[in-house]
Amino acid sequence: MADLEARVAELEACVRELRDREELRELRCRYHECVNQGNWSDIADLFTEDGELDFGYLGRGRGRAELAQLFERAPALLPFVKQFIHNHVVDVQDDRATGVSYLEAKSVSGGRAYFVAGRYDDQCVRQDGNWRFARMDFTPYFTVPFDEGWAQEDLVQMGRRRGDS
Repeated sequence: MADLEARVAELEACVRELRDREELRELRCRYHECVNQGNWSDIADLFTEDGELDFGYLGRGRGRAELAQLFERAPALLPFVKQFIHNHVVDVQDDRATGVSYLEAKSVSGGRAYFVAGRYDDQCVRQDGNWRFARMDFTPYFTVPFDEGWAQEDLVQMGRRRGDS
């Protein structure tokens, strides 16, 4: 009987971890769904009350009120944006978690179309049974106009010399 209880406890822990991972992935996806649908005013609620965001040159904020103001300005800066998230990996430790995901996006800013790529690093906490972002950092890899492309000619030539074309 003790063996059965131990096995059940192990299965419950496994199911809890799988549920947490899925909820964290859904949190990340909800963020991008808000961006893609232009629901900027809903984003701050995905963060803890004192949540932080650091997007480098794109902006920084702390606390829901400040984050709401930051995202309120987004439509003027990005009248069109569609984001696609890849390779989302999460690590859960009780009521805390970290996550890494990669972004590919197409946007329009200042009347010009851009390719964007980068990495999100998240710190999340469970509060009142719900996962929230405690901190979100974005590291841009590149933001380049469509007409210029993201590959520099010297890199393309180097790839051709190695046979990577």
